[in-house]
Amino acid sequence: MSGVTNSFQRESFGSRMGFVLAAAGAAVGLGNIWGFPTQAASNGGGAFLFVYTVMIIVVAFPMLLLEMAIGRHGQANPIDSLVTVGTSRLSRGFGQAAGWLSLLVPCAVMGFYSIVGGWLICFFFGAIFEALGAVDIAQWFKGFSLTRNVAGTLAFYWLTMLIVRSGVKQGIEKWSTRLMPALFVLFLVLFIYIMMQQGAMEGLKHYLIPDFSKIWDRQLLLAAMGQGFFSLTIGGCSMLIYGSYLSKKESLPKAAMSVAVVDSAVAIIAGLVVIPAMYVAMNQGVEIYAADGSLLNSDTLVFTVLPLMFESLGLLGQLFAIVFFLLLTIAALTSSISMLECPVALVCERFNTQRSTTTYVLGSIIALFSLVIVANFGQLFGLVAMVATQYLQPFAAMMICLFGGWAWSRSAKLAEIEQGDAAFKHSLLGKVWPIYVKVVCPLLVGAIIWASFF
Repeated sequence: MSGVTNSFQRESFGSRMGFVLAAAGAAVGLGNIWGFPTQAASNGGGAFLFVYTVMIIVVAFPMLLLEMAIGRHGQANPIDSLVTVGTSRLSRGFGQAAGWLSLLVPCAVMGFYSIVGGWLICFFFGAIFEALGAVDIAQWFKGFSLTRNVAGTLAFYWLTMLIVRSGVKQGIEKWSTRLMPALFVLFLVLFIYIMMQQGAMEGLKHYLIPDFSKIWDRQLLLAAMGQGFFSLTIGGCSMLIYGSYLSKKESLPKAAMSVAVVDSAVAIIAGLVVIPAMYVAMNQGVEIYAADGSLLNSDTLVFTVLPLMFESLGLLGQLFAIVFFLLLTIAALTSSISMLECPVALVCERFNTQRSTTTYVLGSIIALFSLVIVANFGQLFGLVAMVATQYLQPFAAMMICLFGGWAWSRSAKLAEIEQGDAAFKHSLLGKVWPIYVKVVCPLLVGAIIWASFF
């Protein structure tokens, strides 16, 4: 991984495809491959899939477009991009507060996310050693110990920093355009394999055929809204910073739609793999659902139920366990590089520091935070995850939504988008979107915040 810059120079993505794959990679993570199938399995399968698709269109896409427009308008790190939108001292102050709050999101999320990323790396190597017959070594990688968790976490940070240090084109874009296609290929291989197993077809029917009587269920609606919201990292800085690297000649609506489509496709395909796999595991005697129909072990589904299924299928199952955990590691990595890029861009631009040095220093600081969580896992892991995802991110998204909707004038918003899409102003989306992000989106984000508390 070469191409490290000696001092900071603002870069841009080399192509729309590079941007789409990088931004989609930022959105694609464990929320798609772990969270989405779990939510779908817990909330009616096909009914959840239907509502989720609707929520992506009515909640996530309009805000995604807003964040990308702010980033491209500012051509700077998330905080400075938000400040440039303000037209008064008060609005600029509000924008700066929103920027700092949103910057806390990727830093806090990375604190616990990298621990899970480390588990994935360990399970990947555990699956390799198990296939080779080295049972004791495999058990160490799969066991839950302090030394294993520390080793896995540091390995995940090292991979993340190697990519981010190389810059936008030679690091983020280069590796996103490699990792994202690899993700789809691995998914396809796994899907074909899973569907050849007994019980898979029943799971596929549960997932794809919606029970429309369930789509108005309050819990399902809020779960689908939250999943779509968090899946696209709304309020998490990633789309602001990636938007700032997008050329003014590119169509923002088309780019935003492409990101939403790719991100949703990964989530939907993950469901095509994981939910049939759950039914295969049930066919093998693994308990999936409790007597009341609730999902057992939903938080550890990826690390308990699916490995049991792979083990029950012999050597071929072990080989596909290697593929599965490689896939999850790739998904986690494409998200972590966008999280680290946010503070790195800020420090590089504010203090004109070397990207390589800044990446290692900031990455090491956040890694120390993760190691504190590892050392106090029972007390801190769930707490940090809850604070970051249920409180920090929704409130940051609300502030950005209010700021972009109210402080940024309609004409200025449209002018930014029209630079790459002259016809946007006269389209139906162009007529509806400015008022939609001003009124409707804050209400929908408010519903997510309300659901977090109650």
